[in-house]
Amino acid sequence: MTDIVFENVRLIDPASGRDEIGRLVVHQGKIVACEDGSVPEGARVIDGAGAVLCPGLVDMRVALGEPGSEYRESVSSGARAAVAGGITTMAVLPNTSPPIDNPALVHLLRVRGEETGMVSIHPYGALTRGCEGGEMAELGLLRNAGAVAFTDGTRAISDAKQMRNLLSYSRFLDAIVVQHPEDPSLAKGACATAGARAVRMGLPQVPAEAEAIMIARDLRLAAMTGARLHFAHVSTAEGLDLIRAAKSRGVRVTCDTAPPYFAMTEDDIGDFRTYAKLSPPLRNDADRQAVCAALADGTIDAVASDHAPADADDKRLPFAQARAGGTGLVTLLGVTLGAGLPLVDALRLLTSAPAALLGLEAGTLAVGSHADLCLFDPEGSWTVVAGDLPGRAQNTPFDGRDLKGRVLRTFKRGVEVFTADGLAETRA
Repeated sequence: MTDIVFENVRLIDPASGRDEIGRLVVHQGKIVACEDGSVPEGARVIDGAGAVLCPGLVDMRVALGEPGSEYRESVSSGARAAVAGGITTMAVLPNTSPPIDNPALVHLLRVRGEETGMVSIHPYGALTRGCEGGEMAELGLLRNAGAVAFTDGTRAISDAKQMRNLLSYSRFLDAIVVQHPEDPSLAKGACATAGARAVRMGLPQVPAEAEAIMIARDLRLAAMTGARLHFAHVSTAEGLDLIRAAKSRGVRVTCDTAPPYFAMTEDDIGDFRTYAKLSPPLRNDADRQAVCAALADGTIDAVASDHAPADADDKRLPFAQARAGGTGLVTLLGVTLGAGLPLVDALRLLTSAPAALLGLEAGTLAVGSHADLCLFDPEGSWTVVAGDLPGRAQNTPFDGRDLKGRVLRTFKRGVEVFTADGLAETRA
């Protein structure tokens, strides 16, 4: 394996707080100390010209179509999209067909990720059999097979007694339960947040309070059981206030959000733009600002892409009938950098923070760690164009938007797995 020397790069390692101009050496796929400034013979020398070199991004919420719906996104196509966005580690949801509710599928997806040579895949295990909210899945066996946490994906556990049982058992396993925070009875059949825009457009509505109602219930259950509870893609001010208060009381709760909820509002559904039909639906600007504030004050623990692939037929339908969800792998870095956070803080939400939440050996530039790396130009501009994105799925809600944060190169265990056009290098 060829050694690599990165020269003249801005090294940012949120795990240690490091932020400095310097050099980094990779030997046999791992980061090594190199204090004397020497360059190993035959090493690749990459002059970053001041670009940022950070850990490969860790995306803690990704839906893939494999198994069962590979026409939407396969492991290999998703891996191509991920590395183009600087992502080298993905936690994938279990609501596939069949669902990831048995150990063999956990093992299969982990292996499929390794076979790409580009990304590490860490599957979630289903909370309930078939992700249907009924009988508890074999959580212990799934955990032993490598499931990083448990969730039913985009389906909330509606039965309070069952949720209490799931939390109690997960505490025994010291595992995280991830909940989709939306009351199912209020959300049934809805496709937009209740308000003036949904009324004008004649769309079935779900009140924003559906999120807070589910969060409030589950926080009480988490306090009762002492379990580790995580809320995915939190999108409302009221929900975030509840989580903030619960953290102050010592409840073992964490949460993430996704870029649409701090970079878009319900107005972005425009003239029935189905690419902007998401789950949960886009909110009003007050909620968007609350998400931005929660990113800044630490209430939100991580940012995930919430990548939800769809094909053209899924989206070329009336808004109420179209499939919910948007792609997010390629745009995760650029949109997050636009959230107004200090660069180190923004990268922490995308690297060391999600890695720590899920207990993954990723998201760091520490000596001895695998050289999973992202080299990017924070001022590099690019335009999101649906149809031209890497990967199979093109249903981006950010179609047409200009972003800053251009990924130049991505490395997985010291092997270059993505290179932007027009880059040059030298060799020692």
